[in-house]
Order: sequence, then C-alpha cells, then structure tokens
Amino acid sequence: MIEQIIILENIDPVVFFGTNNANVQLIKTLFAKLRIVARGNVIKVSGNAEEIPLFEEKIRELEKFCSERNTLSEEDIVDIIKGKSPNVVKQENLIVFGLNGKPISARTPNQQAFVDAFGQNDLVFGVGPAGSGKTYTAIALAVKAFKNKEVKKIILSRPAVEAGEKLGFLPGDMKDKIDPYLQPLYDALEDMIPPAKLKDYIENKAIQIAPLAFMRGRTLSDAVIILDEAQNTSVQQIKMFLTRLGMNAKMIVTGDMTQIDLPPTQQSGLKHALRVLKGVKGIGYIEFDKADIVRHKLVQRIVDAYEKEDVRNKKETLEKKGFEH
Repeated sequence: MIEQIIILENIDPVVFFGTNNANVQLIKTLFAKLRIVARGNVIKVSGNAEEIPLFEEKIRELEKFCSERNTLSEEDIVDIIKGKSPNVVKQENLIVFGLNGKPISARTPNQQAFVDAFGQNDLVFGVGPAGSGKTYTAIALAVKAFKNKEVKKIILSRPAVEAGEKLGFLPGDMKDKIDPYLQPLYDALEDMIPPAKLKDYIENKAIQIAPLAFMRGRTLSDAVIILDEAQNTSVQQIKMFLTRLGMNAKMIVTGDMTQIDLPPTQQSGLKHALRVLKGVKGIGYIEFDKADIVRHKLVQRIVDAYEKEDVRNKKETLEKKGFEH
C-alpha cells in the first residue's frame, strides 16, 4: 500500500468538492478500493500502487474540466471517470465559461470582431457606447488567456478622473478610496472566476487592479493589460500606459467618446492616440455602436435619446452662430 498527495492548483475547492462534499463522496464510491481524504485544495489517497496512477489521471482530468468551466456536476464526474466525454452543449462564439458553467460568448458581430482582433494584434482599441460589452468582452479575453496559461498576469486599470480632489475626503486607506472607481472591473471578474480563487489571484498579484497613475515606471510582461474608460486619460497618461507593453504581453484599451469627464480645455488621450496611431501595424481597432448594446433594452433607448439631444444642441448652436453673423 502506498500514499500519495495531489494538490489542486487551478480550481476553487468548493466547486470541485461540491456542496457538503457530495462530489468527494461520489469519487470515493467510484474508487471504492482506495482511501481518499480531501481537505482544502489537497487530496490524500492511499491504496494499491496499481490503482493510484489511474486515480491521479482522472483527478487531473476533473481538475482541468472544472478549471475551464467553473462547474463540476455528478454527471460530469461519472462520465470523466468512466472515460466518456461529458455531455456539453457547444456554444457558438464562446470566449470562456463563467461561474456555474455559464458560457460567456461574443453576442454581436462587433464583439466577435473584437475577439478576432485580439487574436491578431498585440494592441486593440475598443470604442463605443455604454452597454456595448467592451469592458466585459475584454476581461473575458484576459481570463481566457490567463486560464490557458498564455500569460501569467492580468492587469486592469482605469483613470480615477471622476474622483478628482474628492478622493482625499473618502474614508479608509488608499485602496479603500480607489476601489469604488475600479468596482466595474471587479464585477466582471466576479462573473468569471470563483470568489475564493479570485481572492487568491489578487492576493498573489496574478490579477492586479490599479488606477492608471500606478502604472508609471513599470514594464508589463507576460500579461494581458486592460485600460478601461480611456476617454478620461490625458495625452501623456495614455502615452505612458501604451509604452508599458512588455514581452509576451497584449493590451486592450476601451472607452466611450460620449462620456469624457475631462475639463473642456483638456484633450482626451484616447481621441489623440487613435489619430496618432492610425494605420500602425499590430494595432486593431473596433468601433462598437448602439446595435451592440446588450444591457436592458432601455439602455439603447436612453443612448438614442441623448444622441438626438446632442444633434439638436449642435443644430441650435450652428443656427445661433449663423444668426449672429
């Protein structure tokens, strides 16, 4: 009789072992001749030397399945251990699986074009209205690359422009002050990575979420780096960010030109970068529009209403200028 320890590195033990350890009990039933003890992310197995290699092989297959899909049902366990392919419905335009096996896919042609552009370029710009899936799709692409071990880190950043001088008056330490401005990034990650695993990744700095100012002086390698809300960067800020790109790294920049919160006298770094970098090889550019909005149906109507208001205001301004002259 021999004993072996198997460490599960890529999954959330709560998902893998199941509610009230139901999955562990099933695995014990299917390997009745082995003594199996599971605790934390460690499985200790003892028994016949001929059976343990097969047990480890099947546990690794279950781990891979669970890591990819963020779910592991009793039916999946039985199929994998018995050598069958799990009964999984194929998802069109799938990017990654979210919590509980929820498929996260490109839902519009522009979202799919964004996915394709990421595969073909080291820097991709995604520009368009709120709700068009720019940030969410970008984070899904980063999570996929991270899970596939194409990169070692995910780095997410936003300019904290709307904080301004008010940042100093918020309670707590610097992280507490900044986190509210980064919350949309946390929200997307929490849809895709189990809570315990996400906490581990953040604590180990495999996933880093920081305001744009914290990027200065760094070279970002072996990572997918995302700059969100880039319309609120200055020209110098976005230049600083884009030049952080290191070896084996990819960068995604997203923004909405209709939501610039900078002072009227300050030029948007995103608008400037798109003009300066137009035609540069290795850079992809996808423009999202109202048809890509995948939030509540009212969001598209709201965007329409504001666009009509902008057109009216511009028309009135032109008419007034014409009248004055």
